[in-house]
Amino acid sequence: MTEGLPLAERLARIAAGVEACRGIEGELWRAGSADLEQVMGHVDAMVVAGESARVVVTAEAISRGETGSGPDALTPVAWVRRHAPSTVAGGAGQMVSVAQAFAAPGNAPVKDAVLSGVLPVRSAAVVVSEADKLLPLLIEEARPTAMDGLIRIAAEEGPRECRKLRPELLAKYGVDGQLQREQDGAKRFVSLSQPFVDEMGVAEYRLTLDPEGKAVLEAALGPLSAPQPVEGERDLRSSDRRRGEALVTLVRRAVESAELTPKGVKSQVFVTVDLETLRSGVTGAGEVLAGTQSGDLLGPETMRRLACDAMIIPTVMGVKGAVVDLGRQERLFTLPQVRRLWLRDRHCTYPGCMMPAQWADAHHLVHWADGGPSDLSNAALLCERHHTVVHTRRYAGRLVEDEGGSRVEWDRRVGSYDELLAGLAARQPA
Repeated sequence: MTEGLPLAERLARIAAGVEACRGIEGELWRAGSADLEQVMGHVDAMVVAGESARVVVTAEAISRGETGSGPDALTPVAWVRRHAPSTVAGGAGQMVSVAQAFAAPGNAPVKDAVLSGVLPVRSAAVVVSEADKLLPLLIEEARPTAMDGLIRIAAEEGPRECRKLRPELLAKYGVDGQLQREQDGAKRFVSLSQPFVDEMGVAEYRLTLDPEGKAVLEAALGPLSAPQPVEGERDLRSSDRRRGEALVTLVRRAVESAELTPKGVKSQVFVTVDLETLRSGVTGAGEVLAGTQSGDLLGPETMRRLACDAMIIPTVMGVKGAVVDLGRQERLFTLPQVRRLWLRDRHCTYPGCMMPAQWADAHHLVHWADGGPSDLSNAALLCERHHTVVHTRRYAGRLVEDEGGSRVEWDRRVGSYDELLAGLAARQPA
């Protein structure tokens, strides 16, 4: 324990710790696995404690005016860089911003988290920055809860995830209409640059979308760009390449079908919202919580705009969460039925295939020609390739209902479908 020690003794212990870390490489060869893990843990704790101490020292220097007095006056950042040379490469600005934030009463939870070693300085700087911009937009009684949430997410998942918390906090605790105002304002940033073409003919674009545009694009692009193994071999394309190729595929299909009436909608956004919210557009304090399949939170007017679009399917939930309406289209298998299949199966049901639901066909488990009904209990999604395989090899499928929900199981023995038909015929009365 070092609490209550005189400053001179603390300095001596700090110097001893620094000296102990130097030259450790020459001794590590003696360490077993458990020793190595222990050394790493202690060193990491020293780094965190050191970061915390640097912020405390910086805060003290700022409060005294040490950084800006005398003939050699420096800015706080320059003072930190001079006396903590490792920050010349970066980090001094974050250290100063966190040290300055310690003085604000509302940032006491951040100070406690930093001093206790729970929150690294880099993450604390993001929390302070996000809180400064976000808390004034929330109802007052929710601000402590929001601050605790920012600290917890930043500590557990990192500063990037902390930034992602903003839409959810605005949706739950924002002053009236704030989330919608932000999403409407984001539309002015939507843009697609002209192509920059290099000497090889490779074109680079810069695309910027608002939350509504992102939701629509990801609904079409995200599933189509999933890895597609071939005959058990991994898809070695990078994520960026898959997404680029998927975008080109989408554009080609759109251009090819421009003069035709499409036989089915291949890319749709499911917007999940309760029935009363869809009618009234309000949910107590804060914003409407409307969520898409990709996890985006949308404001009430954005959600209603999407619900009016033929390409967007409002999944309206009843009081107990049951789907009560998925829109209206024609019949056999009707588009409403297909959309329910999209929600149920998520992708092609053939084992190992992840072809997204929007690019799959609705297949009768007991074929229509064999008396099978066009009911969801007799339906399964299959991509074009596996639809052909199932028919050619006469595979049988069945819908299984259990605690995990509904899923389709396939009997991949050649002719298993004929055995199924024989079994059904035997059970029918003469």
